[in-house]
Amino acid sequence: MRKIIAAFKISADGKYGGPDGYADWVESWPEDFGSWLTTQIDACVLGAEFYPLYEQYWSRVEAAPNEIHPFSGRVPTAADVEWSGFAAKTTHYVVSRTLDSVTWPNARILTDLDAVAALKREQGKDIYLIGGPTLAGAAIDAGLVDELHLIVYPLIVGEGKALFSSTTRHALELDKIEQLADGRFSLVYGIGR
Repeated sequence: MRKIIAAFKISADGKYGGPDGYADWVESWPEDFGSWLTTQIDACVLGAEFYPLYEQYWSRVEAAPNEIHPFSGRVPTAADVEWSGFAAKTTHYVVSRTLDSVTWPNARILTDLDAVAALKREQGKDIYLIGGPTLAGAAIDAGLVDELHLIVYPLIVGEGKALFSSTTRHALELDKIEQLADGRFSLVYGIGR
């Protein structure tokens, strides 16, 4: 059975975004997670609220890799450009009961978490659960997430968007910890073992 791996970049106080919903402290999204992003997965799952911004962000990186990105105010990194090409050809499943269509050519709609569970049972590589936090919390509560990868930044955001919206308590098993540059840590947890 395929694994579902949720991965997020968060502040030390557990925020995935500031008051405006964006993590302005993150310079590059795909960096720091390691090679599993492009070698271990062949599908991505994200929520309907998160999907439009995700598609706009990565479509823009792919179309204009050497230009300042309007969302970040920076030129995309080499890892960003690599991910944008990978994302453009990788199937993305958008979990939604309200969307009728998606515009990205490789995006598909799944109506609920039962469809995500069915996807997990199919043959293939692992699945990357990108977000957002509502979907991640629901998928964790449903027992669908096998691993949680966190990059923790040495920053207290204060007012911001909390990552975890889980409704129940879940024990995590620390599989790996790695200190990264600039005081960041990479944490890999197993869930529900």
